[in-house]
Amino acid sequence: MEDCYKTMNVGSLPGNRLGSGNSLRYNIPVKPSIFVVEDDPDISRLVRHHLENEGFVVRVYPTGSTVLADAERQRPALFVLDIMVPGKDGLEICRTIRQTPGLASVPVIFLTAKSSEADRVLGLELGADDYIAKPFSPRELVARVKAVLRRFERPLPPSPMKVGDIEIDPAAMTLMVRGSMVATTATEFRLLDYFARHKGRVFSRDHLLDSVWRDTAYVTPRSVDVYVRRIREKIEPDPENPRYLKTVRGAGYRFEAPK
Repeated sequence: MEDCYKTMNVGSLPGNRLGSGNSLRYNIPVKPSIFVVEDDPDISRLVRHHLENEGFVVRVYPTGSTVLADAERQRPALFVLDIMVPGKDGLEICRTIRQTPGLASVPVIFLTAKSSEADRVLGLELGADDYIAKPFSPRELVARVKAVLRRFERPLPPSPMKVGDIEIDPAAMTLMVRGSMVATTATEFRLLDYFARHKGRVFSRDHLLDSVWRDTAYVTPRSVDVYVRRIREKIEPDPENPRYLKTVRGAGYRFEAPK
């Protein structure tokens, strides 16, 4: 895991003999913070212990009441959400995160006892980046947290591009559709960017997993379908009859420039 860094002014630190006129600037590693919403104290202690052992700063919330307000004041690197918590439940928290401009790109992992395929698909459709069912392995949780964060660190091609009514700016990670800014998660953005830079090519789900996700041990081909559906809802005038992102039956998906 790569550390984040911020610049500190040594002259302003308490007890510094250099004085304010002789400040030194240096980089101090800042540990990524993870906000965990979990009402079971045993599970929250377990999650905190294993994530802190890997160098993360962990804040635990037994309810969903205050986590969003805290996140807007101090944006975390990632959210880990249980679904069934008092107050605002995990699904509603995730939905609000994706609708809040300052938080929309922060990755979300669900950690929950709701383990059916329908629950997993619903979580992904709401904007989650991963979904872990309880009971869970703490080592697997740590591995999947790192995998999601690595996905967000991967550099994108720098040049902006325009396809029809869609404008993609990888440097700013912004998407404009028909002149309006559209919020995306990092995974949605990377998948759309990959499609748009390979117009006309057909990609299988497995190819997309290898190229966009790369950490594929915990991601299924069904996840690709969910993300394609979410992208269509954001870029297509009629998602049921897509002009850009088309299904090729028996093969996968193809991105086309509208004629």
